[in-house]
Amino acid sequence: MKTTRLSIILIFVILSSLLAQSGQFIIVDQFGYPPDAKKIAVIKNPQIGFDANDSYIPGAVYQMIEVSSEESIYTGTPTAWQDGQTDESSGDQIWHFDFSDVNTPGSYYILDQETGYRSFEFDISETVYNNVLKQALRTFFYQRSGFAKQEPYAEEGWTDDASHVANGQDLDCRSFFDKNDRTSEKDLHGGWYDAGDYNKYTSWTASYVVDLMLAYLENPAAWCDDCNIPESGNGIPDLLDEAKWGLDHLMRLQLTNGSTLSIVGESHASPPSAAAGPSYYGKVNTSSTLSVSAAFALSSKVYRLVGMDEYADTLIDRAMLAWDWAQDNPNVLFNNNDSAYNSVGLGAGRQETDDYGRTMRKLRAACYLFEVTGDTQYRDHFDSHYRECHLIQWYFAYPFEIDNQETLLYYTTLDNATPSVINTIKSRYRSAMLNGSENLKAIDSLKDPYLAHMKDYTWGSNGIKSCQGLMYYDIINYDIDEASEAKAKDAALTYVNYLHGVNPLSLVYLSNMVDHGAEDCVMEFYHSWFTNGSELWDRAGVSTYGPPPGFLTGGPNPSYDRDGCCPQGCGSSFNNSMCYSESISPPKNQPKQKSYKDFNTSWPLNSWSVTENSCGYQVKYLRLLSKFVIADANDSNELDLDP
Repeated sequence: MKTTRLSIILIFVILSSLLAQSGQFIIVDQFGYPPDAKKIAVIKNPQIGFDANDSYIPGAVYQMIEVSSEESIYTGTPTAWQDGQTDESSGDQIWHFDFSDVNTPGSYYILDQETGYRSFEFDISETVYNNVLKQALRTFFYQRSGFAKQEPYAEEGWTDDASHVANGQDLDCRSFFDKNDRTSEKDLHGGWYDAGDYNKYTSWTASYVVDLMLAYLENPAAWCDDCNIPESGNGIPDLLDEAKWGLDHLMRLQLTNGSTLSIVGESHASPPSAAAGPSYYGKVNTSSTLSVSAAFALSSKVYRLVGMDEYADTLIDRAMLAWDWAQDNPNVLFNNNDSAYNSVGLGAGRQETDDYGRTMRKLRAACYLFEVTGDTQYRDHFDSHYRECHLIQWYFAYPFEIDNQETLLYYTTLDNATPSVINTIKSRYRSAMLNGSENLKAIDSLKDPYLAHMKDYTWGSNGIKSCQGLMYYDIINYDIDEASEAKAKDAALTYVNYLHGVNPLSLVYLSNMVDHGAEDCVMEFYHSWFTNGSELWDRAGVSTYGPPPGFLTGGPNPSYDRDGCCPQGCGSSFNNSMCYSESISPPKNQPKQKSYKDFNTSWPLNSWSVTENSCGYQVKYLRLLSKFVIADANDSNELDLDP
């Protein structure tokens, strides 16, 4: 018995040593880099946080090793960040090893010649992100409500019957305020589960559609027709097939007068098809109607580009109808799950906005409607109200307002847009991006040693990281400053690298990607389907399947804490004991970038504020990643479902 125990301990020590030597301290994008990209390995020596007892001082000589031959193809010396200072946001002392000069396709790792420590393996290839993009897009298929996930489109382990289509659910959904009135029933099936919950929020769904349209317009050739969804092979890029699933749901939410219902609240279970409770819808409001108007208008342009003229015409008509209703009803408010609106229990997140939010949504609708109709009433509205945007008022651009900033930037591309308005918008954005201390100046000064600076880490920080990366790429998209374009492209890619593992945890923030090129990635996250304790879908490698690949999780959240009922007010001694059922440091009491834990424990530990996915995070990441998928290269890159 003693010999067996010693053997187990020895195996554990060996495995721990191997982990330490593979990727813990020498950190790279675990998928890899395009050949022409800037490529920097980040080397860490932890000083503050949960890993402060770990220690690593890099040797003087680093090598880049080609995997198959084990030959060194590049040698260099790491450079200390800020003369060896400790970074406050990560709690780490940092060095950089720049291997940008290597552009030969292949598989590699970085080796510290003196200590033997090494990075995870990575590729250099023009198609290095192609399969990653496909897996990330496929998450929208798994989020479809009212659609059966069956093989061959759903991978083994993640099949399920259509959800929320039983009696009293989405096909005959009733008003939350007339639950016993059959005459209130409406067919509101379709759309996507918004996040780890199954509710469908109209304004947010519309914003996801807008981002999907922008993703297509910004790089059409990145989007293939072979992502293995049911519509694959129909001659339409799968991105647009997926977006149509959301658009068709939005059309069902629109009433004959043009107004739009604001929410469909769903019941929850694992798997989703087991959800047996009724579905209810909320009231119409101005903000969701304006959001839908914008989504319909921009989508009409895109679907006309791919030859779907009849569908495009329908979308234009509905966009104008929504606009007209909102013009006549500018301040109709409704917030779900809010006692002030007698709506407690309808949905979870609250989707209503304030006066500024409605102003910006109307500005977005006016911008897209002007483009697709040419009607100057929409341009006149835009020109009269664009100065109300914070970008114009503050000379300040930041990722929390990317949608508003991009509405203004998009206007600058339109035929017959007012030249003086175009000049003002571009001037403000140029100033904000080039002169603002948190934008390109932060990149120039290496303010963040992990190379993806962001001032504020909040709930959903991974989504905000993607937004910050998109802000840099907008310098290129909208011809803001030609001299800064190369720098902006390099900067945008560092935010992709961060999400792919170049962060203090050396963690790929996409779920279950081990079979798709990641050696250390998210293995579980908060979701009503892939729930804690599930024998099938809890943690990958522990449960039978874990969650599907490609979901982007929320990210580090320094404000995380247990539920407010802890430690003694959670309703029972058992519930109270759950407050201390596992360690929550991390994510609690950590430097900003280490405020994360790979867990999915529900109430009262409330992991959702750290690990829950969101279609909102996902679509921003898709847009950003697609900028680095080489045009037409996707066609020759088969989807890796059976590695």
